[in-house]
Amino acid sequence: MREERIPCVYILASGRYGTLYVGVTSNLVGRLWQHRNNALPGFTARHHVHRLVHYEFFGEMEPAIMREKQLKRWHRQWKINLINESNPHWADLAAGLGLPPLAPRERRNGP
Repeated sequence: MREERIPCVYILASGRYGTLYVGVTSNLVGRLWQHRNNALPGFTARHHVHRLVHYEFFGEMEPAIMREKQLKRWHRQWKINLINESNPHWADLAAGLGLPPLAPRERRNGP
């Protein structure tokens, strides 16, 4: 069985109003699995940015890449406004794509 490729821009967050990450992929579920299992060393693994809070699908990769670059240039508040428009509770949208909910993260410092 061949896996379907659908270009997508996505925003991950560490929590509500937390650290944000903008990415692009042709396999959103597969990329989310990589982020959640820290299979991709780097920013999202270091900062525990695993909650899918926004995504947009495209017919082709070129406009998806252009949108990713646009969102990366945006001010943080503009990204927050975009998320709040469609996902005001900052729910993890990955559950709607068939992934299990995120486990609660243990706090490292303090209660």
